[in-house]
Amino acid sequence: MSILLRAQALRSPKPLVTAIRSRIHTTTRPWRNPDTHLPILWKPQTTSLSLYQTRLTSNLTTPSSTHENPIPPALYTPPTTGLLSHLPPSWIPYAELIRLDKPVGTYYLFFPCLFSTLLASTLLPIPPSPLTLLKTTSLFLSGALIMRGAGCTINDLWDRNLDPHVSRTRLRPIARGAVTPRQALVFTGGQLLAGLGVLVSLPPECFLYAVPSLALVALYPLAKRVTHYPQFVLGLTFSWGAWMGFPALGIDLLNNTTALQAAACLYASNVAWTVLYDMIYAHMDVKDDAKAGIKSIALRHEKETKSVLTGLAVAQVALLAACGVAAGLGPAFFVGSCAGAGVTLGTMIWRVRLKDVRDCWWWFRNGVWFTGGAITVGLVGEYGARYLGWYEGEGKAEEVMERVEV
Repeated sequence: MSILLRAQALRSPKPLVTAIRSRIHTTTRPWRNPDTHLPILWKPQTTSLSLYQTRLTSNLTTPSSTHENPIPPALYTPPTTGLLSHLPPSWIPYAELIRLDKPVGTYYLFFPCLFSTLLASTLLPIPPSPLTLLKTTSLFLSGALIMRGAGCTINDLWDRNLDPHVSRTRLRPIARGAVTPRQALVFTGGQLLAGLGVLVSLPPECFLYAVPSLALVALYPLAKRVTHYPQFVLGLTFSWGAWMGFPALGIDLLNNTTALQAAACLYASNVAWTVLYDMIYAHMDVKDDAKAGIKSIALRHEKETKSVLTGLAVAQVALLAACGVAAGLGPAFFVGSCAGAGVTLGTMIWRVRLKDVRDCWWWFRNGVWFTGGAITVGLVGEYGARYLGWYEGEGKAEEVMERVEV
């Protein structure tokens, strides 16, 4: 046998160990157990390297909380179209981290700020000029862009061990290893500093109102692990701008009961809106969330989703109307904002196909403009009517027009 092994090793470029294993597999003579003298078949053990590779692959593809089949591996392809394709390659992971190519979240965060600014403008004795409103809302838009990016980064840090098990999120920068957790933490710090720069550009009172929202930003990713209603926490977070427009225009909510009641109703209305649209968004990940152990309202009420959505829409419109009553708003608001929101929400709930991922995404992406746009149109109409003095009589209107000309 030794002669045969030596000859095989000389003829083959394989090392001697490979030749021995090959000889053992091809031999017809079984080995015997030295204790029982019964024939046994020899099976080579897995090497430490292959064992490590097997464990690594298993950790990356199989959720620890389930025994379902792992999601097939996917290769990341750098963007070839759109804004991200024009960025330097080293910037792309960070742009993806803040969802720069998917700005719809920024719009959802910005609209409550816009609503509260327009509503606050109707409560002032003398409505601010359009230029003042434009400056204020521009700052809020910048802050929404920055803080939404920071929120996405914090969310991905929390979910770095869950995202690889969800088809839609497995190629996010942290999940695929393009950005390390340490780099993401440093990046988050930079975003928070940039957000602070925007905040200090607003009146000092805005700082006191904005600080509590940071706790909600950090709390939302944790809520997905402990409750089926993380969308409610997201609603408390994304709707925070409903408070901010009042101090931005110099209204002290603590000393103005009318403004406080209107702001509270507006905030609650936006919370209902957030839960509604994010419930539709959550239906995109229902199957993967169930496998990965992620909780959501879509999973908890999967069979009665449209009934829940209808209840949320009714609550949103009712609270929006209560906001208008508290603020003493006129027909422009109730027709444009309340009726417009009711029509757009009803259409979305009726037509959205919850089992179709693309359809859910389409309504989530465009619903912000349908409902948010309708509410904005009503508030702009209300502001314009008050600015021009249409609710104060002809004499007041002429006085306002003279002020505009000056």
